[in-house]
Amino acid sequence: MAKLYFRYSAMNSGKTTTLIQAAHNYEERDMRVVIIKPALDSKGTNKIVSRIGLKRTADIVLTSTMSVVEALARCGKRDCVLIDEAQFLTPQQVDDLFWHAVLSDTPVLAYGLRTDFKMQGFPGATRLLEIAHELQEIKTICRCGKKAILNGRKRNGEFVSDGEQVAIDGRDSVDYESLCAICYRRFVMPS
Repeated sequence: MAKLYFRYSAMNSGKTTTLIQAAHNYEERDMRVVIIKPALDSKGTNKIVSRIGLKRTADIVLTSTMSVVEALARCGKRDCVLIDEAQFLTPQQVDDLFWHAVLSDTPVLAYGLRTDFKMQGFPGATRLLEIAHELQEIKTICRCGKKAILNGRKRNGEFVSDGEQVAIDGRDSVDYESLCAICYRRFVMPS
C-alpha cells in the first residue's frame, strides 16, 4: 500500500527544491509524476518556484473548491503525486489525497509549512499532521545557527506579528525568515 507523506519545515529549508529533485528521480526511472500547486500560492503563476531559482510547471493548479479526485482523473496514469505548498490545501483535499494514496496504491508526497508566522497551524498542514502515514521534518537553520522551527514575517524589513495568515512573499511586500524559538521570541513576539 502506498502512503501519504508530509514533509514539513520552516521557510527557506529547500522544500520545493527537494520536491523538484523527487520528480527528477521518478522521471529518471521512466515514471510519471503529477505535480500539484494550490492556487493560493500565486508566486510563479502555474510554476513551483524554489528560492535557489529552480522552477517546474505544475500539472494541476488547485483552487480551494476543486476536487482532487476529479483533477487527478484528468491527468491519466501516474506513479507519484507531489504537492508543493501543501499547507494551502483544504482538509477535504488532504483527505482525498490520503484515500488516493491508499486506493490507487500511488505515493503522495506533500511538502509544506507546519505553522504560520503567528505559530498557528494552516488547515491543510494540520490535517496532514493528523492523517499522513509518515511525517518528515526538513531541517533548516536560524540566523543564530540553531535549528529553525518557526517563521517570522517581515514587512519593509521589520518583523511583524499581525496580519492575515496568508501573504505571499515577494508579491505582498513581505518576506519571511526561519527562526529558532529564542530568536522568534526576541524579534517577533510583541513586548
